[in-house]
Amino acid sequence: MNRRTFQNRPLTNEELNHLAPSAFATQPWYAQSSRYAFVPTSNVIEGMRSAGFLPYNALQSRTKIAGKEFFTKHVIRFRPEDVTLAQVGDTTVEAVLINSHDGTSRYELSLGAFRLACLNGMMVAEGLTEIVRIRHTGNIIESVIEATQNLLANAPLVTEAIKLWKTIDLHPSEARILAEEAHSLRFDEGAIAPPVEKLLQPRRQADSGTDLWSTFNRVQENVVEGGLRTYTPSGFNEHGYVAARANKTRPVVGIAENTKLNRALWSLAAKMAALKA
Repeated sequence: MNRRTFQNRPLTNEELNHLAPSAFATQPWYAQSSRYAFVPTSNVIEGMRSAGFLPYNALQSRTKIAGKEFFTKHVIRFRPEDVTLAQVGDTTVEAVLINSHDGTSRYELSLGAFRLACLNGMMVAEGLTEIVRIRHTGNIIESVIEATQNLLANAPLVTEAIKLWKTIDLHPSEARILAEEAHSLRFDEGAIAPPVEKLLQPRRQADSGTDLWSTFNRVQENVVEGGLRTYTPSGFNEHGYVAARANKTRPVVGIAENTKLNRALWSLAAKMAALKA
């Protein structure tokens, strides 16, 4: 997500089209089968608005294939008109819609959580709530609206989990375990990666608490948003000391990778909550 374009209000179609032009495709990618039922995401967005679910953010996958950027996988995050029904503190529960018009994705709906303090979107792991996948057949708009209503009816499960995590205090050794597991999810063994301790560093004073929710937010943001400094040995300098080249970790921007990682991180925190309980 481009932080500079974020507004804490519903987005217009013009703003959505700027963030995710593939959601406004008027036909599928040319390579699609004739059996592919094309229902543009823009029609679904209008149906969602009519049903009282408003789009707050969007992004789409990149591609190196010329012209395909108008058909790639995209994500739209919706909130109910009465946002307070799905809110705890500075965090709001959202319905997350994923789709594409190039055959790489069905319509997929799940719950996410968006924290205003860090402008960071999280994904709730499967298990607490379901993930609904809808094929490109039948009455897609009606199916998406119904699935959204059912999912957001479970929003209290997410808000209650957040409230619980705020009451669970972690010992430094437990926080490190959470960070170690997250580190192994994000970085391959042997890859150039920041120290585990870096994942526990707060980016703002409000996240410096020792409770599970604060710890999870620090780890999640550091893992997903990137920007952590690493050092790569690059031989010896003229004084005989080992020289190092500084780099920074990249944000996880791919939709599939970001979604998978976010759900896995939520699952880690949920397991820690269960152990502490």
